[in-house]
Amino acid sequence: MSRIERTAEGAGPFTTRLTWRLSDGGTAVWESRPARKRGLLTVRAAGEPELRSLRADSRSVGRLRRLNAIAAGAFAVGGGLFAAGAAVSQFGTGALTSAWIYFSGGLFFNLGGYVSLLQAVNAPRQDGGTGSLAVRRWRWWSYEPERIDWLSTFLLFVGTLVFGINLLSSLLQGLSVQQMNRLVWAPDVVGCILFLISGHLALAEICHGRPGIRLHEFGWWIVAVNQLGSVLFMGSALADFTRPATGSAVNIDIANWGTLTGALCFSVGGVLQYFERP
Repeated sequence: MSRIERTAEGAGPFTTRLTWRLSDGGTAVWESRPARKRGLLTVRAAGEPELRSLRADSRSVGRLRRLNAIAAGAFAVGGGLFAAGAAVSQFGTGALTSAWIYFSGGLFFNLGGYVSLLQAVNAPRQDGGTGSLAVRRWRWWSYEPERIDWLSTFLLFVGTLVFGINLLSSLLQGLSVQQMNRLVWAPDVVGCILFLISGHLALAEICHGRPGIRLHEFGWWIVAVNQLGSVLFMGSALADFTRPATGSAVNIDIANWGTLTGALCFSVGGVLQYFERP
């Protein structure tokens, strides 16, 4: 396909959709999330009323399927473990048992966050010469903050690592109120903020600008459910602040239920994500 004109759309400095008008009268459209998640480029030939999808090569498609399955499974299991930890904390008496369940769930969140970043790092890119999606050499890391998908998944991964500090610290015994707030509560809040920023960027990516409602797009539902989980996590974190005057949390019920429902959102998001594949 020979391209003669290109139009770019996106959110702020980020490009999320490119449209080429071809010399034969047709159009080719690249969108960030479909290319990364499904290996798709859409084309409308001259005289045809409907778009048709062009897949990346079989090597890229197989890679995308494997990465998607691992990330989806990790978030589904991690969310389930977090929900179980919150339930034990709310209804049981074993604070240490709950902490270990949270820690196990956090490892799955770490895995899901890193594999999501790998999806962005190794996503097939548009080939300016052939009008198709080109496979990339496998990489375990890249630094591409100018790409909204990379930045969103990078912040998500860093958020899971910060949560790891919170979860490790919660296993320690005999902490003072000041130590609890510094080692457990503060990383929890920072992790929630990173999750919220990551989700906002993901919404901007799929909406090609200001976040909005896209009920007809499957990917939007996944991002929206996960962002709801991040909001619930933040509410839980704020309620879990230990007041120095009393030595107790602001509201332990809100903290536990916020974590439980937020975790279930991520678990549901992981199940939905499994179906957003090539």
